[in-house]
Amino acid sequence: MTDIHAIRGLYENARQRHDQARQVLGRGLTLAEKILFSHLEVDQETLTSVPERRQDYCDLRPDRVAMQDATAQMAILQFMQAGLDQVQVPSTVHCDHLIQARHEAQTDLAAAEEVNAEVYRFLRSSSEKYGIGFWKPGSGIIHQVVLENYAFPGGLMIGTDSHTPNAGGLGMLAVGVGGADAVDVMAGLPWNVKWPGAIAVHLKGNLGGWTSAKDVILKVAGELTVKGGTGAIVEYIGDGARSISCTGKATITNMGAEIGATCSVFPFDEAMALYLESTGRGDLATLARDHADLLAPDAEVEENPSEFYDQILEIDLDSLEPHVVGPHSPDRARPVSALGAEAKENGWPLEISAALIGSCTNSSYEDMDRASSIADEAVKAGLKAKSQFLVSPGSTQVFKTVERDGQAGIFENLGGTVLANACGPCIGQWQRDDMEKGTSNSIVSSFNRNFPGRNDGNAQTLSFIASPDLVTAFAIAGTLDFNPLTDTVTTESGEEIKLPVPEGDSLPDQGFVTDSEGFVAPPESGTSVVVDVAENSERLQLLKPFKPREAEQLVDMPLLFKANGKCTTDHISPAGPWLKFRGHLENISRNMFLGAVNAFHDSPGLGNDPETGSSKPLHEIAASLRDSGHFWAVVGDENYGEGSSREHAAMCPRFMGCGVVIVRSFARIHETNLKKQGILPLRFQDPADYDKVLQGDVVTIEGLEELAPGTTLTAVFRHQDGSEDRAVCSHTCSESQVKWFWAGAALNTLT
Repeated sequence: MTDIHAIRGLYENARQRHDQARQVLGRGLTLAEKILFSHLEVDQETLTSVPERRQDYCDLRPDRVAMQDATAQMAILQFMQAGLDQVQVPSTVHCDHLIQARHEAQTDLAAAEEVNAEVYRFLRSSSEKYGIGFWKPGSGIIHQVVLENYAFPGGLMIGTDSHTPNAGGLGMLAVGVGGADAVDVMAGLPWNVKWPGAIAVHLKGNLGGWTSAKDVILKVAGELTVKGGTGAIVEYIGDGARSISCTGKATITNMGAEIGATCSVFPFDEAMALYLESTGRGDLATLARDHADLLAPDAEVEENPSEFYDQILEIDLDSLEPHVVGPHSPDRARPVSALGAEAKENGWPLEISAALIGSCTNSSYEDMDRASSIADEAVKAGLKAKSQFLVSPGSTQVFKTVERDGQAGIFENLGGTVLANACGPCIGQWQRDDMEKGTSNSIVSSFNRNFPGRNDGNAQTLSFIASPDLVTAFAIAGTLDFNPLTDTVTTESGEEIKLPVPEGDSLPDQGFVTDSEGFVAPPESGTSVVVDVAENSERLQLLKPFKPREAEQLVDMPLLFKANGKCTTDHISPAGPWLKFRGHLENISRNMFLGAVNAFHDSPGLGNDPETGSSKPLHEIAASLRDSGHFWAVVGDENYGEGSSREHAAMCPRFMGCGVVIVRSFARIHETNLKKQGILPLRFQDPADYDKVLQGDVVTIEGLEELAPGTTLTAVFRHQDGSEDRAVCSHTCSESQVKWFWAGAALNTLT
């Protein structure tokens, strides 16, 4: 489904742009630079200057836009306000988030189609009206379907999901963004973004034994932490990078979101070409081979990486041990050999209540084949999974292929349940009946995120992440202190056996079972299509523009709450049961800050009403302040807004009356989303000023009239006793982003 002619044109134009960039820089180019320069919009034909890393904003022209059903609703509702007949860039919608995992694939899919019928009708009809490709429920998870059909080496894509970087496994710069960014691009405007920094992960050696591609990114997450990649593109280089399969590369780039990276990317190699051929894109494989020098760093880059990257991390794959991360954060990493002792030391439940494999991160044919090789030998030995064992295939294509080749049947013989081709438990769409809320328990998965409550809505569930191989072994052993590299399991006859070292093919010998029945191509003209949104709908609500800003709005703002520690988008706007309101701004705003830990309250999601002093949900306090004409402020800690790209974490606070968010540091996507919705994101210039903020403070922002790129503002915190503290604050707003703020939202500048 890729446009081979457009890609050929991109490659042909890229060579001249690369030469110009080398002349300006006086050096060779990294892969990320090559792709960025080939998509950079400049005023003249010749490139005479280049943006400075992490400093300058630039305008880029992405090749396509991808949206999943939960985020597409708000993105399309915003696009409708732009007044255009059609999207100006190839775009797709993928229905993968709204399918709840409860029983098994067919039953769950049928239930989702019934429960979400109104939303699916909206997404399909609006896609037809505006020229957007539509993938029906059950077709697969957005990132797997994109990898199979749309991703290509050297391309640039944005997607309304934080794990859009999955396509970096096929040599593409693919970046997760909020819906408002997608609207800009779909409306024909460039994507305005800060030129990223450059981090290299130099891989040496080869993966072997129980170690898989998943362990590479788990090791990287442990080294760089959840904010170590913020503002940078991570490139994987070295002989080790070329030894990993295409889908293994995608696993690694997918989870680059967990270190805050703008995206991650691998250079084009033969593994990518073979994947393209296996997925029916042999012409593109040939084209990429013919332009391979454009799709990899210049030779001198890998020879002397320290001269080209801001930071370099070296990993020897020969000695890399399988890793497990968690609980509660994807950077809490250790080798599997250390997990058991750490679990006992911390009093974590050793018994594993559920083991889950698949998701957008690890649902490739290779993943399924390797995991099933372990399961098959266990079944032959008479073993069954001791934990609940759930399998989430990535796409119809993968599922039908592993059904044909037998892996799906092996999982079922082990006692597993194959779920729908959807996100399911990975994003909280798991109707879990085996565990009461509030019960402490341990689960293991091959997913990407493990924040408290992320998978099952229970903050007491300890979620650990590992490769599908390890997760399958854990399911068989049933306990966290099991190390398949050294330990044995006991059969019913009492025999002690070691589980086999996983083996598997990266691609199916018989090829994939091709399946595109779930795809609905848009008509040539959608002018006659009617997008129906019922006036009394609880699921969908047409948007009204936010009003322009006035400086007085950021004077004497009550402090709604001060976030203590980690405050992710899951804390700000939880998913799970709230996904059903993603197209209804008013209804979903009732989940605002439900999971946030308030420094001035004992329970998450609660604060003290400034009028009465009584304890109330934060969203109720916010609504009361808004309705009485008061804007309000939030103070946050480090990496505020970590996690998903969901712009509801910015739209809901804007809708409820937020004026400013002041933090020690931001996660990239969330900071941009706040700007897009007209909320001012500020950083304490001195992080210690966070401690000056007290309960009951009233906040005023001084110097707002001079807001411009590079300026500083002063936040005045007036305390309940009449005293005050002042904090100098910085911001990262460009000229256009300052305009967004005063206009009330970026969308207001389009109309």
